[in-house]
Amino acid sequence: MSRSQLIERKQQVIAELQRARRELERVRMQPDARSQRRAQALEAQLAGLMAEEHRLRLEIDRSKD
Repeated sequence: MSRSQLIERKQQVIAELQRARRELERVRMQPDARSQRRAQALEAQLAGLMAEEHRLRLEIDRSKD
């Protein structure tokens, strides 16, 4: 991937992180078991997105364009 593609993907990941965080906040307000399972899934998704964002940041730093 080129540096510009990496930056573009990082911006997409950041947007996904923001959406997932907002949804997680909303879901945590609901006490039912289904919402709790959804919260766990969102937490796992957030962890994956944060890892991808970190990896992209490192790749951007290493790339030259």
